[in-house]
Amino acid sequence: MSGSEAAGRPAPACVLGIDLGTTSVKAALLVGTEQGPVVAESCSRETQAHTSSLEAGPQGMEQNVRRIIRALNECLAALPQQQLQKVSHIGVSGQMHGIVFWKKDRGCKWTECGTGTAFEPEEVSHLITWEDRRCSPTFLSSLPLPQSHISLATGFGCATVYWYLQKSPDFLKSYDAAGTIHDYVVAMLCDLKKPLMSVQNAASWGYFNSRNKSWNTDILKKSSFPVHLLPEVGDPGSIAGRTICAWHGIPKGAKVGIALGDFQCSVYSCLTEKTDAVLNISTSAQLTVSMPPGFQPPETPDPSSAVGYFPYFNGDYLAVAASLNGGNVLATFVNMVAQWTEELGLQVQESAIYTKIIKAALAQNDSKLSIHPAIFGERHIPEQLASVTNISVSDLSLGHVTRALCHGIVENLCSMLPVRRLMEMGVRRILGSGSALARNEALRQEVERIFPFPVVYGKDVDAAVGAAMVMFHRK
Repeated sequence: MSGSEAAGRPAPACVLGIDLGTTSVKAALLVGTEQGPVVAESCSRETQAHTSSLEAGPQGMEQNVRRIIRALNECLAALPQQQLQKVSHIGVSGQMHGIVFWKKDRGCKWTECGTGTAFEPEEVSHLITWEDRRCSPTFLSSLPLPQSHISLATGFGCATVYWYLQKSPDFLKSYDAAGTIHDYVVAMLCDLKKPLMSVQNAASWGYFNSRNKSWNTDILKKSSFPVHLLPEVGDPGSIAGRTICAWHGIPKGAKVGIALGDFQCSVYSCLTEKTDAVLNISTSAQLTVSMPPGFQPPETPDPSSAVGYFPYFNGDYLAVAASLNGGNVLATFVNMVAQWTEELGLQVQESAIYTKIIKAALAQNDSKLSIHPAIFGERHIPEQLASVTNISVSDLSLGHVTRALCHGIVENLCSMLPVRRLMEMGVRRILGSGSALARNEALRQEVERIFPFPVVYGKDVDAAVGAAMVMFHRK
């Protein structure tokens, strides 16, 4: 018997946080202590969900929803049953911008599994993710102008719907509901007849006015957009419903929060001081600062601005320089080296290449080589891709190139939200996080070289923990 039970108080309830990321699913169990919530258990599983796109070909970036839900079920099955049975609240976050379609009455089926009951997707489309590139700049410029502070980009839910409307209208007729992947999970857990979406995710789809918290329905209807597919919108931190089944041992009737943006939850998990900026480099990269209370974003977007404003919690906003080029640039470089090696008749594991290139970069303190690393473009300048300049014979080693690549990734992000602006915003410290930073010392060195602030690592930025913390603080 624990101390709290012995004293006549019930054992602390657990809060489950779930994050449905681009490459993996993570679950974290938080338990209340006198010092505040702590992570009792966590688990993560690769989704391996990428799949080819029938309609969009190589420009499409789609994921198989069954594989995502399988990874989620594996994650929960790996957590201790006795703790799952104490879960009272569930917080859910996931990759923003993307869209999945389903049939309301055939969204999933609940089945018995080794750890109780679980749901499996039924009549559900692929998830078209934020990395999708089917909407060309020409196509986007043909769409009506949104009444929103966020510029429309390829991979945004509403842009993808417009693409189907023009290229494959029959596809849309098969479905009567849509949401992000995490909205889908919440809708299934609570059996929501109409999906519910937080302001955070709605803003990430485009055609959403964050000031009055409503879709641009008039603009959309005029161009025959299927507005019946748009979810209801609610405040982040509110409750979407209750679980309709005992899910992996979690009691039926547990409260489920409205699905949140993974980005906002990551920031929530670590940002405690207003004078901190969060630098996250994982697949992509972001530099984030919280705006003062009462800040309102401009009425219309500035497409050429590299800084966006994301709805946070309690009506506040985050200023974000969001680069599409982060760890994915290094991963592409590693893949290129592996392919060249294979073409030369040799074979080296990509993981071994990673280790070796970082080691080589650490041996080169500097590189005169200049790499602008935007192989994936940037939302504010999609046409400007990567380039390498200042190439000299003395800077051609693997170490020089990797060092220049690491410098370029950080420099690119810093050019979007410059040091001068950070100082004006009162930033005094950088919190460094993300998988690419964690495993690459050369990248960390470049962060310290470029930013004139103390940099603190290991402030674990974790969207699953953030989603659980939001529920904990709202309990």
